[in-house]
Amino acid sequence: MSYADKVFVENVEDILHNGVSDEDQEVRPRWEDGTPAHTIKKFGIVNRYDLSKEFPITTLRRTYYRSAIKELLWIWQKKSNNIHDLDSHVWDKWADETGSIGKAYGYQLGVKHHYKEGDFDQVDRVIYDLKHNPASRRIMTNIYNHQDLHEMNLYPCAYSMTFNVSGNKLNAILNQRSQDMLTANNWNVCQYAVLVQMLAQVCGYTPGELVHVIADAHIYDRHIPLIKKLIQQKQYEAPKFEIDKSVKDFYDFTADSFKMENYQYNDEKYHIEVAK
Repeated sequence: MSYADKVFVENVEDILHNGVSDEDQEVRPRWEDGTPAHTIKKFGIVNRYDLSKEFPITTLRRTYYRSAIKELLWIWQKKSNNIHDLDSHVWDKWADETGSIGKAYGYQLGVKHHYKEGDFDQVDRVIYDLKHNPASRRIMTNIYNHQDLHEMNLYPCAYSMTFNVSGNKLNAILNQRSQDMLTANNWNVCQYAVLVQMLAQVCGYTPGELVHVIADAHIYDRHIPLIKKLIQQKQYEAPKFEIDKSVKDFYDFTADSFKMENYQYNDEKYHIEVAK
């Protein structure tokens, strides 16, 4: 099995066996038919992925890593908050009639701030510090801007990245306030594993660890039967991750810059409702 499969199975089994249900509470999310979308959850899950050993993609079911990378580039490269800049429909439910998701995600990363070294947005500040201040313990992004929350169509789920250089390895912590384990867990893990690979390459490091911290790791009530079926599926070895070594500038990466060699997965299709 891939290491990501092992982690995912352990996480969801822990939630199913030891989690806390919110069925006795009023909840915000709703299914499309208007029914409250309740969950069973665990608080404070922490997973570690050593990117120098294998890429953390699940094989229990297919992760559409190419679409996940396109979303990552939409947020971190284009710094966009408009779905018309995204070759995907994953954000359609949260967009207004103009395609905007409000002052969320890419919008926050693209806002420039003044430093003694000059004016940078959050992404360019990270790149600058990784190149010029690798010993810094202040290399991080945060898009949970309370001042703008009322203008966001969805509060950020994955809201903060902290980068740390240890020797020649680039490590990172992804902080996530909320995680729909079936729908988005491996999607997010793959995205930020790719981000670490990208930044490591253009800043002169080798990829180290990605640590994923999830405050509220949950399984929706209608997803429980799917999860139980999914974790019984056959598992495969992790594929080999390939990145275009010729890319030297963060903004030159495209979705075509990445490949998964020999990605095997169970191809059974699941109808997965998304609560909103």
